[in-house]
Amino acid sequence: MIGYQARITAGQARFPAISRFLHWLMAIMVVSMLLIGIGMVATESGRYQVLVAIHKPLGIAILVLVVIRLLNRRLNPPPPLPASLPGWQRLAAEGSHYLLYALMIVMPLVGWGMLSAEPYPLVLAGSLRLPPLLPRNIASYAWLRQLHTALAYLFFLTFLVHFGAALLHGLVRRDGVFESMASFGLSEASGRRPSPSAAKPVAASTPPAPLPSADQLLDEALDYTFPASDPVAIGVDRDAAVRR
Repeated sequence: MIGYQARITAGQARFPAISRFLHWLMAIMVVSMLLIGIGMVATESGRYQVLVAIHKPLGIAILVLVVIRLLNRRLNPPPPLPASLPGWQRLAAEGSHYLLYALMIVMPLVGWGMLSAEPYPLVLAGSLRLPPLLPRNIASYAWLRQLHTALAYLFFLTFLVHFGAALLHGLVRRDGVFESMASFGLSEASGRRPSPSAAKPVAASTPPAPLPSADQLLDEALDYTFPASDPVAIGVDRDAAVRR
């Protein structure tokens, strides 16, 4: 497993690769669940049963994945928030994360208990079913159904707040928090967005070489005309040639 590696550069540190993978996988599943939930409420056609058949195993998959994410968070702690972040925003960020984790655990369990109290079989795939959590009780089913609906609205609101905060960090504050999870525009070597102060200095230009003198040019012309290895040039007085 890829562990967290601190990178001391000018920007915000990235989350480990495994954390980013689990985050975006969870995001896809959560958005799918929210859209399916909206479709279940809005439709009365035969598609309702299809949406319910997807909703049940997807909820259990989110429950399993959130447990994996909590274990990964324990093994790979997230990077600290920027020091420039106001205290109330820091508190809101931590609180919303805890609330999201709690809802992603409680909501599938409430749904599981609700189906058990009806009882409805919780089919995952084919003949694979989960055992009931609660005995059959119509009153419990009605209460859990209302609780599940209320938690769904709370989860949708918390998700919108989380999404809005991500856009705030990415588009307004530009403090590297969004990039730390999205990894957009980051160097793989440093894991951070390069800052202007960390830019590579421009190398000083090398002064041009001095032009050769007239004597040097004449010597080169004689070497070219009378090379030392040429038998015809043996005995040629180059100094006399220069004097002439």
